[in-house]
Amino acid sequence: TNLLSWLWPTSSQQREAESSSPPAPQSSCPVMHSRQPDAKGSSCPVASTSREQLHPMIPLDPRNNMRAGGESQLPHVSQTRSLPTQRVVSNIPRGEHTPPHQEAAGSGNWVYPSEQMFYNAMQRKGWEPNENDMHAVVAIHNAVNEQTWKEVMKWEKLHCDECQQPKLLKFQGKPDQLSPKARIQSLLGYKPPFDRHDWIVDRCGKQVRYVIDFYSGKPIADKPVSYHLDVRPALDSFESLSDRLQVYLGARKLEDPK
Repeated sequence: TNLLSWLWPTSSQQREAESSSPPAPQSSCPVMHSRQPDAKGSSCPVASTSREQLHPMIPLDPRNNMRAGGESQLPHVSQTRSLPTQRVVSNIPRGEHTPPHQEAAGSGNWVYPSEQMFYNAMQRKGWEPNENDMHAVVAIHNAVNEQTWKEVMKWEKLHCDECQQPKLLKFQGKPDQLSPKARIQSLLGYKPPFDRHDWIVDRCGKQVRYVIDFYSGKPIADKPVSYHLDVRPALDSFESLSDRLQVYLGARKLEDPK
């Protein structure tokens, strides 16, 4: 669905150290990716008939529970003031797949949602967002995605002879599905990630899936958010397995993309 002075990349050594530390009281994800469950489970907290009457993002596309044509730029009925509708173009090239919220963006790169769109999306998923928080929430969301793409490009640089301009084809949030690596680390006593995404990269015609685990970092004075990312190609092919083994064994090195 997207850092300014909030980005603090951590080294792999810091990541391991932070993973073994006890969770901080307020170290949960600053951006709510999944719907807030109610007491009875994960069903929608607002009845569909009420949503159709009160929510400006109806009708919904039954295939993905998203508003047909993308998130609304209209103010939600719960708002007390208007929110900006301007959208920011990312540095992430978009593949051939064009979801509804990108159709009118007019860019070859992915375009981040506006503060109004983000507010509406959070309302639709059952959260109770505060208009005053939207600027910071969207900024953090956008910057996390930019940093994630940089980490993906480190791996893609291993295949620069094969493809010089990979693109992000699509992505999917899986906050309730631990990756195999995260599950093993959790069994060993490390903190689980607060979120997971799967990104599908178009490597010049070849689709490559990446798994991204998002971890809370240690609180830093005067900084609102601290986090780190574990980005790696999924073990869907021998090529991805070979990449990971070579990097982890030191035979090849991940470098910042130029």
